[in-house]
Amino acid sequence: MAETSALDRTFAALGSLVPARFRTDIPVVPVVRLTGVIGISTPLKPGLTVASVARSLDRAFSTSKARAVALAINSPGGSAAQSHLIYRRIRHLADEKKLPVIAFIEDVGASGGYMIACAADEIIADGSSIVGSIGVVGGSFGLHKLIEKIGVERRLYTSGERKAMLDPFLEENPEDVKRLKAIQSEIHQSFIALVKERRAGKLNGPEKDLFSGEYWTGNTAREYGLVDSIGDLRGVLRERYGEKVLTPLIAERGLFGRRIPGVSLLQREPDLAEDFVSALEARAIWARYGL
Repeated sequence: MAETSALDRTFAALGSLVPARFRTDIPVVPVVRLTGVIGISTPLKPGLTVASVARSLDRAFSTSKARAVALAINSPGGSAAQSHLIYRRIRHLADEKKLPVIAFIEDVGASGGYMIACAADEIIADGSSIVGSIGVVGGSFGLHKLIEKIGVERRLYTSGERKAMLDPFLEENPEDVKRLKAIQSEIHQSFIALVKERRAGKLNGPEKDLFSGEYWTGNTAREYGLVDSIGDLRGVLRERYGEKVLTPLIAERGLFGRRIPGVSLLQREPDLAEDFVSALEARAIWARYGL
């Protein structure tokens, strides 16, 4: 018995010399940050697309000895298609690897950002987080009076009756607006169905409010069943998996191991006008939530 005890102490001592990331007795929960407007990229703030996050998600779900995967979400939404593609990639990996997914909403998880959060098995937010906005929005500008005023003639050549639909340099056509609203309604219904499926048995509020496009604080979102609890990533994971839990941040790496926050913008020639418009669009989306 004395020899066995001595061996145990020896192995314990040797184990403490092994770096934490190589030890099998320390729980690991890899973290993937999903930050920014979805589908819109600017030079300083690359947006979220399935292409920009796919490798990080793949690496996170392939992490050896992972107990779960954590998503740190801070997004006001954006492209409906890219939101759904990211959602699907997370669900496919979670089902394939049989790993639970925990989403942590930081400043905002709204619209497409909330759709991505719904890919998780559990959603946790801060009490002051902005959550919800389950709806669809689109916008444009009406510039036809401006070009008339400055003496510019609009010349547009199309093949197809609807090809120039909602052109901002033409007068608005009520039939075009009606068609756009029908498309938005179809996307909205798909969003609602997704939330109902993922939050089945948890939603607690009138549907006319939950799916109106309105948003709430994390505290109210918990009452409505849009999130499961209030907390923060570090505190929750330490409480759940122990003080020694490892939470490696999984991010894309470029040349010399430097982090790439999104798809590399060095792969194209800079277009200052396009980047400026993208920056304004991204700023407008954040501003909807007072941020």
